[in-house]
Amino acid sequence: MASHKTHLPSIGKTFTIQRHKPVHVVPAEPTPYEFKPLSDIDDQDGLRFYDTGIHLYKGDPSKKGQDPARVIRDALAKALVYYYPIAGRLREEAGRKLVVECNSEGVVFVEAEADAWVEDFGVAPVLPIPGSEKLLYGLEDYGHDVTNKPLLYIQVTRFKCGGFSLGLQICHVIADAPGVVQFLAAVAELARDSTSSPSVKPVWDRHLLSASSTPKNSQFSHLEYHEPKTPNDTAYDIMLTTPSEEMINRSFFFGPKQLLALRKCLPLHMRAKATNFELITSAVWKSRSIALDYPSDLEIRVSLVVNARGKRRFREIPEGYYGNAFVCPVACATSGKLEEAPLTYALELVRQAKEMATDEFLQSTIDFLVPHDRPHFVDTRTYVVSDITRAGFDAVDLGWGGRVFGGPATVPSSASYFVKGRNERGEEGVVVPLCLPEFAMKKFVVEIEGLISYKKQIEASSRM
Repeated sequence: MASHKTHLPSIGKTFTIQRHKPVHVVPAEPTPYEFKPLSDIDDQDGLRFYDTGIHLYKGDPSKKGQDPARVIRDALAKALVYYYPIAGRLREEAGRKLVVECNSEGVVFVEAEADAWVEDFGVAPVLPIPGSEKLLYGLEDYGHDVTNKPLLYIQVTRFKCGGFSLGLQICHVIADAPGVVQFLAAVAELARDSTSSPSVKPVWDRHLLSASSTPKNSQFSHLEYHEPKTPNDTAYDIMLTTPSEEMINRSFFFGPKQLLALRKCLPLHMRAKATNFELITSAVWKSRSIALDYPSDLEIRVSLVVNARGKRRFREIPEGYYGNAFVCPVACATSGKLEEAPLTYALELVRQAKEMATDEFLQSTIDFLVPHDRPHFVDTRTYVVSDITRAGFDAVDLGWGGRVFGGPATVPSSASYFVKGRNERGEEGVVVPLCLPEFAMKKFVVEIEGLISYKKQIEASSRM
């Protein structure tokens, strides 16, 4: 199995940084003072946290004498003229409804220096980025109280080689992954040309994802907000009870060879129809469940984060919309059935969940959230999958070129971000970071290697 070890030459432990005093960056021009309600997807409890991201860039000799921190700070101020709600503060109204007070209080910006080189992070860094906590500012644990605080924290760290990193924390209720990329792309455009304006103009329009005035009876059960069935009413989820120091991070690479081996696990009539996402998700879900050694009668789930933009089965969401626009349909099975059944079983469940993601499901989700006090996603025995390979994090060009990495900084214990990546031979594919207890990680490697061993699947295929 081609995997990436996350522990690079101890850089995460050894390099140090020197932070300057944080400042508030406000819009470069006057912006409207107003209150703007979030959508009823935005302000659910499960999005009331700060998402992290890191972008690493090599130095550019042609930029000698130019300070990336100053360029980015100036571009940020200009971008906030267009994205002025991000410079505001959240307020909570009756019914836990969140609104943005657009008051231009600004976002937090920090400059820093590190005694390291960008190359120390590797040619193709994988999650979690070593020492990410040093490249981010504002890591206080806010819980779910995100009101009356800056919505965005940015730290630009200069490295000894002339390269730099941009680390950010942004409140998830204000933007999802495509929305964050859209905002960063605007900052990048203004960093490359300070006289320009963003080529994609931001659209607020959060009313497009609001609850119906007269909700209909839904055909959907919305398992994403209901605890899984547990025999004898006994709670059981080792992922929620294992101390963080006993968890292991590791990333797994799925390139053409691995994907072909997974297809060999399927009957002939399904091989051409299965998407790469379905293959990887079902293989990891099945192997993860076996590795965690759940009792055979426990219900195990996978939740799929499905982007609603640009899909025919969803309502039209205008270009430039940067709010949260996704749903999380769930597939479930007992642990014993997942282990005993072939990969086809898990894949069919994943496909059925994905097909559930329609505009009707989106509106039903919204109509469920509001009268139920905007609840949190259930994470008990649930593996959350978010494919951000097409989000564009790796394409954010601040004018220095030399992009080394762009994407999330850390790996949630109950989720995986599917990101673009390369293996040691330079082959392109999908990298799946995973966080598991140490005993489970060892077993997971055995299980997943059994599925993606090309030789084993060729032999199995010849017997079909």
